[in-house]
Amino acid sequence: MKRRNLLIAGAALALMPAAAIAHGPTRQKVTVTTEVAAEPAEVWAAIGDFQDMTWHPAILSNSGEGGNEIDATRELYLSDQGAEGPMISEVLYKYSDEKMSYSYRITDVAVEVLPVTNYSSHLTVKPREGGGSEVEWRGAFYRGYPNNDPPENLNDEAAIAAVTGVYEAGMKALVERFGAPSS
Repeated sequence: MKRRNLLIAGAALALMPAAAIAHGPTRQKVTVTTEVAAEPAEVWAAIGDFQDMTWHPAILSNSGEGGNEIDATRELYLSDQGAEGPMISEVLYKYSDEKMSYSYRITDVAVEVLPVTNYSSHLTVKPREGGGSEVEWRGAFYRGYPNNDPPENLNDEAAIAAVTGVYEAGMKALVERFGAPSS
């Protein structure tokens, strides 16, 4: 009996390195928040339409179908080449005008444009204590290279840096548009 248990334990230990190698990437998460002087309804009026993301400085234009209904789609164009240039396709899966929040997924993006896969995101506007608003943008995703030993431009750090940069640029644009709250 002891010998059998010892063999089982030895076999399990021998397989552990293979299991560790086969693991692959882990889901990454980014959350960026900012505070603006405008009241939530005013901020939501500017960013709450899923079909219009031109408030973000990286978006030169966009098109879409379905308004703010579940399964609505949008294409975000990142250059003046329209559909011929870099673009991101997204689908809406949750929307609440009452909670001033929506959630969406990327359905198509080249990893050279945004080095992520399986990306989902949530954008929310909340009242800020003392007046103004807090805007939260959070996302979860995998790196752009799904296998082990990713190239530097498609690893976890590159994915986190890219998504953080997108969120921070959007938040900066909101502060520029609505102003920072006074203490």
